[in-house]
Amino acid sequence: QVQLVESGGQSVQAGGSLRLSCAASGGIGSSSAMGWFRQAAGKEREFVAATARSGVYTDYADSVKGRFTISRDNAKNTVYLQMNSLKPEDTANYYCASKRTVYVTRTYDAWNHYDTWGQGTQVTVSS
Repeated sequence: QVQLVESGGQSVQAGGSLRLSCAASGGIGSSSAMGWFRQAAGKEREFVAATARSGVYTDYADSVKGRFTISRDNAKNTVYLQMNSLKPEDTANYYCASKRTVYVTRTYDAWNHYDTWGQGTQVTVSS
């Protein structure tokens, strides 16, 4: 059974950078599409970024395009989210998710497409 563990969340000032990691036990390898979502206090969970099985195809929410980059290292069963130019509105609990799929190039931006979720890591951006 796949388990996902996020790390890297912390408090930073606006304009700063963070890199989140999502380590997958149970060996997702290249068999799963991966995604990052976030949920701010009092708000619904929202899509942030996704990568297809191959890692070549990615998708981003408009609010993070040009600032965030999703990547994956299938050999290490790890997915990353590099976050630059952070804004206070990026403050949220960030969740990693995986979806086993036969489609190599497809990305998924809806939370209910995903099979497995991590416990989340908190990112706080102060102005």
